[in-house]
Amino acid sequence: MKQNTGIITALLCLMSFSSVAKVDDLKQEVKISAASQEADIKNNQIIFNGPVEVVQGSVKINADKLRAFTKEGSNGRILVATGNPATYSQIMEDGRPANASAKEIRYELSKRTLILKGNATLEQDGSQVTGNQIQYNIEKQQLIAESTGSERVITIIQPENYQDESKPKTDSNKGTQPETKPETPVEPAVNAQEIE
Repeated sequence: MKQNTGIITALLCLMSFSSVAKVDDLKQEVKISAASQEADIKNNQIIFNGPVEVVQGSVKINADKLRAFTKEGSNGRILVATGNPATYSQIMEDGRPANASAKEIRYELSKRTLILKGNATLEQDGSQVTGNQIQYNIEKQQLIAESTGSERVITIIQPENYQDESKPKTDSNKGTQPETKPETPVEPAVNAQEIE
């Protein structure tokens, strides 16, 4: 299928994904727990069979299967989590949680990047981005979302003061104005009938 040209860039300027990831998280060790694991030394990879949980500081990834490997000529470890869906969560610097889910989550530790593929969703504070693929740079707080074929990227943005703005106004002056406005046009009509 042809890739849809609808790519959303600079989306973070519009959304509330403005919290910064905890710097300490990115410096923590990565701990992987699984039901079983297989090492493929020749190809420099380990396959973990699930349920699998990955923890790095406040970062948590849950998956059915995880493949950890290093690209040839590179020293950066890559984790590829798959599930139905695989999930990612992290507590941001301000204490708010960020959550993501997809059929595949690719976490590139050295680049501090998440690539979500297949029914991808990224959410924080009620704001949400969904698409076929979402690429998110945790450190730089940059996001690109794409969809394929006739599917669309969907963005839901909650206003900053959503709760305050959704409450009805209780100003007593504004409450009486609608009642007096209908009375004003009625009085001249009654007077006009009396004159005739």
